[in-house]
Amino acid sequence: MDPPRKQQDVQGVGIGLRHAHYDAFMQAPPPIGWVEVHSENYFGDGGYDLHVLDTVRRDLPVSLHGVGLGLGSAAPLDETHLARLARLIERIEPALVSEHLCWGATPHAALHDLLPMPLTQASLDHLSARVALMQDTLRRRVLIENVSTYVRFRDDDYTEAAFLAELARRTGCGVLLDVNNLYVNQRNHGEDALEAISALPREIVGELHLAGHRVTPAAVIDDHGARVAPEVWSLYDAALHRFGAVPTLIEWDTAVPPLDVLLDEARQAQERLSAHR
Repeated sequence: MDPPRKQQDVQGVGIGLRHAHYDAFMQAPPPIGWVEVHSENYFGDGGYDLHVLDTVRRDLPVSLHGVGLGLGSAAPLDETHLARLARLIERIEPALVSEHLCWGATPHAALHDLLPMPLTQASLDHLSARVALMQDTLRRRVLIENVSTYVRFRDDDYTEAAFLAELARRTGCGVLLDVNNLYVNQRNHGEDALEAISALPREIVGELHLAGHRVTPAAVIDDHGARVAPEVWSLYDAALHRFGAVPTLIEWDTAVPPLDVLLDEARQAQERLSAHR
């Protein structure tokens, strides 16, 4: 196999590369700016998934989005996981690499979820050290994503935005701002999504996420299984006004629709983004 060409910076709007759309991507790249994949799905040494990613990245920049490292966990940072990620980065040469502001493991088990961090000084010290280690290992800046949560902690010292801003100041990392997660947390906890957008320094936000959610009697659930809601589009406009034309991803992970539906969502995002360019 010929070595892949070096990736350019991401621009515009991308979508997630999902199994349901592999055939379409292999036939011809769709009219999008870039693609994002969950890093852990491509940790193997071969197989069809990695073959598809190798092929797609020749035409489109790639963002590697991690969902399994659990940076905030009390368990030791998984060095094997980091080594596999470093190997994938060397192979794919992604434009962006990101992880979540969460924990997900104990010393005895991986919980396979993006669990919310206490936003305390101790958590900030702990996470700062681990983000710094991750960046040193990968030899690159990473973006850390805000997550949707269904609890908050009484002892929190920071808002989520202030926590991320201080984390970025200490470590040099960036922020992947998930606009739908801001809305979910606003609905579930009475937080102010616009205030969170205003609290983040402009220069630290390197990517935006848009997704759908599900409203239930108990809570708003971030299920990535529907079109972007009108309220989230409005918050996206506010984010673009604050941060400029930041690369934006349409996320859709459950009940994945035909590719044309994702491309229509991407088109709407691109129209808004172009107006702020």
